Amino acid sequence: MNSRPRPARSAAAPRPGAQAETQRPPAVDPEATPEVHSAGPVSGSSPWTFFSNHAHVLICIAADPETRMRDLAARVGITERAVQRIVTDLEDAGYIARQKAGRRNRYSVAASRPLRHPIERHCATDALLDLVLGPGRR
Repeated sequence: MNSRPRPARSAAAPRPGAQAETQRPPAVDPEATPEVHSAGPVSGSSPWTFFSNHAHVLICIAADPETRMRDLAARVGITERAVQRIVTDLEDAGYIARQKAGRRNRYSVAASRPLRHPIERHCATDALLDLVLGPGRR
């Protein structure tokens, strides 16, 4: 037998085996305009996401072709320097093109480029963008 006393449990700590209250996710309206939300995973969830930062930047650029690096960094949740590297990667690989518009840049996304990983190489960028942003919303 273990003779050590058990530590007292705080009132806020859940009991072992007790189920935490769960909230249902909001219903998805297929007609609603999708938004690109600010950085970070949903509160209380683990820190991983289904898409890479490269995909996040590509999606944000498709949603707003005149977006600034600062705004991209805030939306994706990474540094401006990281956004600059990702934009350069996407541009070098032919996924986006940059046109100067005064002091600003305007980006265009190459819709027919295949995705890079062997698992999704059969899909083009427009399929990804349609999935996330909705058909015809870019």
